[in-house]
Amino acid sequence: MYLKKLVLSNFKNCTEAMMEFSPKLNCFVGNNGVGKTNILDAIYYLSFCKSYFNSIDSQNIKHEEAFFAIHGTYQKNGGNEDLLSCIQKRGAKKQFKLNKKEYDRLADHIGLFLLVMISPYDRDLINEGSDVRRKYIDGVISQFDHMYLDDLLNYNKALLQRNALLKRFAETRSYDPVTLDIWDEQLAGLGKRIFEKRTSFLKDFAPIFQNYFEFISGGKESVKIEYESQLQEAELSDLLKSAIDKDRAVRYTSVGIHKDDLLFKIGDYPIKKFGSQGQQKSFVIAVKLAQFDYTKTIKGFKPVLLFDDIFDKLDDIRVEQIISLVNGEDIGQVFITDTQKQRIEKIFRTVQIDHKIFEVENGIVSISENQF
Repeated sequence: MYLKKLVLSNFKNCTEAMMEFSPKLNCFVGNNGVGKTNILDAIYYLSFCKSYFNSIDSQNIKHEEAFFAIHGTYQKNGGNEDLLSCIQKRGAKKQFKLNKKEYDRLADHIGLFLLVMISPYDRDLINEGSDVRRKYIDGVISQFDHMYLDDLLNYNKALLQRNALLKRFAETRSYDPVTLDIWDEQLAGLGKRIFEKRTSFLKDFAPIFQNYFEFISGGKESVKIEYESQLQEAELSDLLKSAIDKDRAVRYTSVGIHKDDLLFKIGDYPIKKFGSQGQQKSFVIAVKLAQFDYTKTIKGFKPVLLFDDIFDKLDDIRVEQIISLVNGEDIGQVFITDTQKQRIEKIFRTVQIDHKIFEVENGIVSISENQF
């Protein structure tokens, strides 16, 4: 599967653009702030029905315009073409269509057109709180397990209801254990299934990640990902019962799978504190490449891979290792952005790979005259 054609209208800083892509490697070059990342974000929209960077759809409409439109044509294994369309008008509901038929639920689209995005913002996986890492693992599993996604949505709804009940207990100085038990029972059942799937996923995922990091770093460093969950110590039903006095005092649910975390380590130490910028970037790239590999194995076809400004802060050896990966048969279609046109041209002088180079300037996209 690969993205054959992309048409944009009024998306972020791009008024109009039409691009036809290589089934292998596509590069967007230009200075910072000209709109290279916006093109990757439009491609991301077609897989996830939303922006990678801004969850408020209306803010992705070009200033003073009434709408944005993203149209993508996908070719699947030499067979039929699929047309995806995302249209957002100001003050209206977002329209998302597959072959001109609108979805009833956007969740039904997730996992059909696989994609992995690697961006400088992924450093948040290391530097920000546990909610960012939980959101990441949930997003990966949801691409191939719709039951997991449904469990997660229902867990969060039940959690909101239980928290609202705890707040009402405090405000009215009352307590209704029977009603609380209803939500406890739902959280316990859903939480157990979510915990078991996260555990199973990370057991398979961690070795793949370690292999990619070893490849990128040349085997110089040892890294690992560890799963941390309160459910490793006790059943959620028991945790909820034992924490009820605390929950009533703080007015929210203090235990559950919504407190889970992933521990990122280099050696036996947190990479956030003890990893260099290059090591941290290599760590995140390895996480995303492991996501690519794992998802490809589960779904049986290669996701589209987006690399946004990944060469920054990486030495030449690590850059070469990544390019050699991209050039292999295990990787399908790839999109790369870079501020250094000379670096991209140098790569294609030495590496024989089907590719297209596009130049971007102030939201205007043109095919480069230099194709090697």
